[in-house]
Amino acid sequence: MRRIQKCIITNICLIYKEDRILVIDRKKKDWPGLTFPGGHVEKDENFHDSVIREVKEETGLTIRKPVLCGIEEFKTKDEDRYIMLYYKSDRFSGKIRSSKEGEVFWINRADLNKYKLSLDLKRILKVMESEDLSEIIYYEKDGKWLSKIV
Repeated sequence: MRRIQKCIITNICLIYKEDRILVIDRKKKDWPGLTFPGGHVEKDENFHDSVIREVKEETGLTIRKPVLCGIEEFKTKDEDRYIMLYYKSDRFSGKIRSSKEGEVFWINRADLNKYKLSLDLKRILKVMESEDLSEIIYYEKDGKWLSKIV
């Protein structure tokens, strides 16, 4: 059995201050709606530095001490393993600015459902905010994509 497989690794980060969270209103067709900043881990880049870089690029903020708080995994159409690392941080500096990814702004956490959200953002946030959950697993069964939160 072969143990090596191609893997795509990305990250997403919940930045919060008291009851407010930072969101991006993504304009891209592949994942539109409100989401959190994040992106691909570059070749030879460690995960920690990657999430700090992605947040800076997309929001203008420099986060400190991001905490790994969950993971998501699924297979791409090419059968590559796609892994998204979930982080959160309430330590940051700088001023927010929008980027090519979309408009960046603060909202009250309680108002999140008033917006058009990107695919699975509610489930991602559920894992990020939970003390008992750590992963969303997507899998195919009988030609259908299913998921479970563990």
